[in-house]
Amino acid sequence: MEAVAKLNNYPTSPRKMRLLVDLIRGMEVEKALAVLEHNPKHPAVPLRKLVLSAISNWKQKNEGGDESSLVVKTVMVDGARVIKRMRPAPQGRGYRVRKRSNHVTIVVDTKASKN
Repeated sequence: MEAVAKLNNYPTSPRKMRLLVDLIRGMEVEKALAVLEHNPKHPAVPLRKLVLSAISNWKQKNEGGDESSLVVKTVMVDGARVIKRMRPAPQGRGYRVRKRSNHVTIVVDTKASKN
């Protein structure tokens, strides 16, 4: 049985978040946590918290289940709100600055047993 965790409106561009998400997609949960813990990129901290939240949600659904066989099944990063600002530019003009944010959804599940 799978469990889901979501992170909404995190103020990092989706492109930067996808670089981290691509590292952990399909990994075992313990290995993914280790990768995120030692990654220097700033979105690694909330992404690690999100994986821990997904594990906790899975524990709530599956009382007494073994969490050692959990795998990051799917991870999606979608664009969220964009805050638009103006930066002063030469000759009285203004350049538009788009401050992007993203939504992250993680689904964890047990490994499929090979029969």
